[in-house]
Amino acid sequence: MFVFEHKIRIRYAETDQMGYVYYGNYASFYEVARTEMLRQTGISYKELEEGGVMLPVIELHTRYFQPAKYDDLITIRTTIRERPNVRIKFEYEIFNEQGDLLNSGMTQLVFVDMEKNKPCKAPQVFQDKMDVYFS
Repeated sequence: MFVFEHKIRIRYAETDQMGYVYYGNYASFYEVARTEMLRQTGISYKELEEGGVMLPVIELHTRYFQPAKYDDLITIRTTIRERPNVRIKFEYEIFNEQGDLLNSGMTQLVFVDMEKNKPCKAPQVFQDKMDVYFS
């Protein structure tokens, strides 16, 4: 299992008229945390794409418990529970500075061979990086 935490400060532009983070921005928070998590493994989305593999999102779920507000420092905990193969599933929990759970979610992505435009196994270099967390 691989767990990674990333912090983001809520910007004014991410809030709505009520001062709460606009609901659609949570998917962006997931993306930022997912990207930084992958970078932590030593491989980036950019490197995957340069190697001919893209990772489109095929499923997204989110659940709201409490609102995040302007200037809050949130922590996004991202977890991969299963070894990636053709698909990779990310689970998210977002907490405020007091440790309150604000949001939870999940995205599932699929590895796609850019040349063939078909699903494929995760590249070997990626699998090698993941071995540390799933041995």
